[in-house]
Amino acid sequence: MRNINILCCSLFTAIVLMSCSTPKMVNLDPITINENAPGLNVYRGSYTRLSDIINTKLDLSFNWDSAYVYGKATIQAKPYFYSSDQITLDANGFRINQINLLTKNEQQPLRYTYNGKKLTITLDKIYTSEQKYTVVIDYVAMPNKLKVGEDISSAGDRGIYFINKDGKDKDKPKQIWTQGETECNSSWFPTINDPQEKMTQEINLTVLNDYVSLSNGTLEYSTLNGNGTRTDSWRQEQPHSTYLTMIAVGNFTVTKEMWREKEVNYYTEPAYASTAKLVFGKTPEMIEFYSNKLGIDYPWDKYSQIVVRDFVSGAMENTTATVFFDRMSMSAGQYLDENHEDIIAHELFHQWFGNLVTAESWSNLPLNESFATYGEYLWEEHKYGRDVADFKGLEDLTTYLSGDRKKNPDVIRFDYADREQMFDEISYQKGGRILHMLRKTVGDSAFFKALNLYLTRNAYKNAEIHHLRLAFEEVSGMDLNWFFNQWFLASGHPILNIQSNYSPDKKEIAVTIIQKQELSKSPLYRIPMAIDIYSDGKVERKEVVLDKQEQTFIFPSQVVPDLVNTDAERYILGEKSEMKTLEQYVFQYRNAPLFMDRFEAIMMLLQMRDIPLAKTAIVEAMKDKNWFIRSASLSVVDKFSSDEQKSVYEQIRNIALKDEVSHVRADAVSILGKVYGTQNNRDIFEITKKDPAPSVVRATEEVVGKE
Repeated sequence: MRNINILCCSLFTAIVLMSCSTPKMVNLDPITINENAPGLNVYRGSYTRLSDIINTKLDLSFNWDSAYVYGKATIQAKPYFYSSDQITLDANGFRINQINLLTKNEQQPLRYTYNGKKLTITLDKIYTSEQKYTVVIDYVAMPNKLKVGEDISSAGDRGIYFINKDGKDKDKPKQIWTQGETECNSSWFPTINDPQEKMTQEINLTVLNDYVSLSNGTLEYSTLNGNGTRTDSWRQEQPHSTYLTMIAVGNFTVTKEMWREKEVNYYTEPAYASTAKLVFGKTPEMIEFYSNKLGIDYPWDKYSQIVVRDFVSGAMENTTATVFFDRMSMSAGQYLDENHEDIIAHELFHQWFGNLVTAESWSNLPLNESFATYGEYLWEEHKYGRDVADFKGLEDLTTYLSGDRKKNPDVIRFDYADREQMFDEISYQKGGRILHMLRKTVGDSAFFKALNLYLTRNAYKNAEIHHLRLAFEEVSGMDLNWFFNQWFLASGHPILNIQSNYSPDKKEIAVTIIQKQELSKSPLYRIPMAIDIYSDGKVERKEVVLDKQEQTFIFPSQVVPDLVNTDAERYILGEKSEMKTLEQYVFQYRNAPLFMDRFEAIMMLLQMRDIPLAKTAIVEAMKDKNWFIRSASLSVVDKFSSDEQKSVYEQIRNIALKDEVSHVRADAVSILGKVYGTQNNRDIFEITKKDPAPSVVRATEEVVGKE
């Protein structure tokens, strides 16, 4: 599942330094969550498994007026291990009409007890784990009658949603869609709420002929019922966790593509069908990339993506059928401002990490969400290069560091008060950055081979964090307990103070690093890292391991270095403080190879903007290959002298018209209005008011409106 962090894109607000970088979540409803009482010993392990659902068949129809689901669930199950004569299912707020045991010749009524949440069915005999049985449950689900704070934690936990059910809102289509994670699907069909519970499924949806339906797996056939309705029969033959089951119904246009021999479809409102391929059209290429990178082809029968109204989160990775919020309905111009390609990549990567292999408990959720978050990085690295991917990594790091420092839980945590707390910047962004460090620690070849082993060994099953560690140890030959213990099984992050000094007498460079994090709350970290030394037009890399609270590394050097670049791969998840000279920052901006090198340098140079050398580098940065650095450099033009402003005037006019990123064009337009208001820029504004990107048009309207 993807909770959306919206990063402000206006002018310069350096991600670490700017106030507008605080993540803003788009979850639509507040969730009632209670904290654990101080001193309470809580352990949230995996659920005990008593029964095992093998297959669920659902026959469903809907009453729009009452928002009722009329269902018949045919569930094939067996005892998990210990023999039993009963099965307990989760069924939230149902009306149970009848429950039968299905045999070859007849249906035999069964006794049951039901308290509104748990449905316990007494079978006809004691079954062993080798014996299967089938129960048929006739029921009515009534999601809109579930009370927040009593039956569900929030309005976002109803499981199934009837959108504009009475059709009174003429600007909103009538739709039905579901959201199962974490344990909400039991509000529309009886099941077992447990990520360990994996099943195959068949879903028969009876809908109006005018509507389109979607569910997991493939559409086997459709049957016209002769009364204005149609029954669509969907089947998924590979097992998946029960929370990943989904349905959607509504007036959608289906745009069809293919990946190899599998359908890749995009379900949008008809008004947005023309831009469906623009928004989602990279999906086949993404599937090909992930399949090749992981060495495991996309493991499901099809892949569909559907955009719905009023979704409760950003997106949800249901197996073969991802649901997206309605910000994915965009015009071609809106796509220029924010394409949400990272969300598409995130949900797709879940089809391997989360769906093919599923975290066995909510405590292990980072096995799903950390990987999906890192999947965003991998796609951007592949498609657009490391520079763009590293900016994505910076966004993730900033989201984590700007989170609630008071709580600061372990990544894999067994003491949460409510499972919804697991969906945070720890499981997502911090976990994704940890995976990046793991990749840098073992190397690319071992990293992706270990991922292949992890996925292959646990395919269509569940895993916990130690399954991942064991796969990496088997492939790399390393003992990686130290890495997993300090990063996944602990809280916090390193806070490093770095000092570099050159001794002309000893002709040596001393790099001293102090770990300043509170060791009673966070580990003393072991951090392999690279230190690059620049001198005489050359760069020499030194590999070191930081494993003490204070540690000094000595390197011989005949000359004063131009730059000592510690953490040269810029991969450490943590906070770092280091003072360099103006000349060193300028050198770093001009010569160090990575986006993070230039970002770090320009952020410091912006604070030294009154010094001519810093200003020269800032002007150079207006042509940087990264849009954010270009935008940051524009932010201080108003602090330039009159002559300096004149010297960059034509450059800013050109940026307003020709920069490839709409947000930078918009920034340049704003600066023309703010700084160069006495100049005649109407020729520029006549063009920018027709820019295809809404952000540029808005910026132009604001400037022109003030004239």
